[in-house]
Amino acid sequence: MPKMKSHRGAAKRFKLTGSGKVKFKHANMQHNFGSMSKVQKKRLIKTGIMREEDARKVRRMLRGG
Repeated sequence: MPKMKSHRGAAKRFKLTGSGKVKFKHANMQHNFGSMSKVQKKRLIKTGIMREEDARKVRRMLRGG
């Protein structure tokens, strides 16, 4: 039987915390910062925690199942 492989696209975008939650980086942080407020930029820099409904799908992709 071949090995189960994790979804490489998901593995590069998401990380699991110690308790099993899924961390992700916010979008819209590549360019066009002039139109954003400082508060908005500061909020987008932080990593987010994914909601449980979506996190189940991501966990499955990461474990290769």
